Amino acid sequence: MTGGISVSSFEKITGKIRKRLNIYSLILFFVDAIAISLSFLLTLFIKNDLIISETLLMQFVYELPIIILIYWTIFELFQMYRSLWEFAGVEEVIKGVIANIVAAFVSYLIVRMVYENHLRLSYYIIGLFMATMLTLLVRLFFRVYRFITSYFKYELIRKRALIVGAGSAGTLVLNETQKNHRIDATVVGFIDDDPRKIDRTIHSVPVLGSTEEIDLIIHEHAINTVYVAIPKASKERITEILNKVEGTGVKIKLFPPFYEMLQERSDDVKLRDVRIEDLLGRDEIKLDETGIRDYIDGKTIMVTGGGGSIGSELVRQIRHFNPKAIIIVDIYENNAYELQMELDRLYRTNKVKHKPDIIVLIASVRDYERMAEIYKQYQPHVVFHAAAHKHVPLMEVSPKEAIKNNVFGTLNVARLAHEYHVDKFVLISTDKAVNPTNIMGATKRIAEKIIMAFNDQSDTDYAAVRFGNVLGSNGSVIPLFKKQIEEGGPVTVTHPEITRFFMTIPEACQLVIQAGAYANGGELFVLDMGEPMKILDLAQKLIRLSGLEPHKDINIQFTGLRPGEKMYEELLVDKSNVTRTKNNKIFVEPNGNCKLNVFDKLDDLSNALVDDRYNLAKQIKELVPHYEK
Repeated sequence: MTGGISVSSFEKITGKIRKRLNIYSLILFFVDAIAISLSFLLTLFIKNDLIISETLLMQFVYELPIIILIYWTIFELFQMYRSLWEFAGVEEVIKGVIANIVAAFVSYLIVRMVYENHLRLSYYIIGLFMATMLTLLVRLFFRVYRFITSYFKYELIRKRALIVGAGSAGTLVLNETQKNHRIDATVVGFIDDDPRKIDRTIHSVPVLGSTEEIDLIIHEHAINTVYVAIPKASKERITEILNKVEGTGVKIKLFPPFYEMLQERSDDVKLRDVRIEDLLGRDEIKLDETGIRDYIDGKTIMVTGGGGSIGSELVRQIRHFNPKAIIIVDIYENNAYELQMELDRLYRTNKVKHKPDIIVLIASVRDYERMAEIYKQYQPHVVFHAAAHKHVPLMEVSPKEAIKNNVFGTLNVARLAHEYHVDKFVLISTDKAVNPTNIMGATKRIAEKIIMAFNDQSDTDYAAVRFGNVLGSNGSVIPLFKKQIEEGGPVTVTHPEITRFFMTIPEACQLVIQAGAYANGGELFVLDMGEPMKILDLAQKLIRLSGLEPHKDINIQFTGLRPGEKMYEELLVDKSNVTRTKNNKIFVEPNGNCKLNVFDKLDDLSNALVDDRYNLAKQIKELVPHYEK
């Protein structure tokens, strides 16, 4: 302790003083003194017709220090030296006016008490107006200076943008870019295919041309960003435009189409990044909801593999059709738990009217006794069987695991469906089951034959739905490519000519549910996946969507075909004899070659899993003659 005060206390006090008397405040004190002095000096000249006597000048000199001191004190009381004036608004201006009024009249009262001869009240009133104007202009200068400097600095770094669609959505996007400073782009023009709009302006922004000229316009106007705002357009039309724009290398943002806005899970509508699904889009799938509700409404639905990519999306979409309960069966608890929490959050927010019972069960389809318990307890009306091992290279290394899960797991749940009189049983199959060259495809082909065989002897309607790769599913190329791009490359592609069919998870699941409505028993449904796409093209598109250039910023490396991998996938076993359903994206393939007694041959396959005297490949070949290792 020194002099009754501690060193730490003294440091705190001096620290506060230093904090208050910072360079900013000192400058403002000095500038205010000049502004107040000029205000009252100008008032003196104005009041006396620009002629000032020596007496008046001496009165001014005597009174000015008191005026400045009072102004400083009142301004401090009104926190005029604490406000961040570069962000000043109406509140600060009003406060400044009141502070000037108080300071002027307090100054006059103090001067009257100090000096017998003093300047008149009218002098202080005129000085009040002058001082208010100057002190506020000084403060607002900070905001004006900040605005001007930030504006020009911002304009120099802002990107040049183009809006595709000169309609109401395009106008909304324009307004958003103009008022939202987080969007670092200035719109220089619109693109629209309506000839009546070309060469006209919207809020002073010209319509530069049609989509036929978009690549030229992007180049001519040095465009960095393109906003696609045509929500009424079909998926195919949006895809066509996006593919054309994507080739120019600019950044693309998409105003969500109407079909996306109407989905229940879209909480808000805003510009979003273009996804690879947008570049592969097809027209929206039209579902026959009446037929779907007939077999789901009020029923108990079981989804095996319900926590996986396909299974979880089936659950999300099935709940739209008012089932009584949805049983999610999965061996992997994390995925099942995440889906359960997702549905719980949805129901807690009251975003849906109908809430089916959600029952999450951890079980393996390999375990017949456990699956029998589930069938007995819950008595499902419809079963979607999505549980399967699907990774081709992994199954080539562990073929017995593929057989246990994909073949005998299917045998278990299909047999139990017959025993417990399930109405419909739908197997999720794959294009790799067609003329299979890998163990995964072969096991899925056997699974198809199992359910067809059960259909011949059961009251349950068994059907299979076959489709190709789904974008974004666990283990698909899209997440892999994205991770490789984030890591700086290289992006690995097995072969420059390899192609695959692609479909989004939601549209694949919609078609599966629709196929279930069409199923009368014994059908092998094949989904129209559109045209196959080169994996190389897919990789290049993903790189460009990341704002990078293939082979320049991100290298693409070819690694060679993996064991069991086909160059081209097939969807149909017999292309010459298929029938179209009411939905033009769903076909039915005859299953005549499934009529053999598959169950007898399964005994030998089961023996091959535990007895090396049985040739595993031979047993698979017996069941799938087209299997070529």
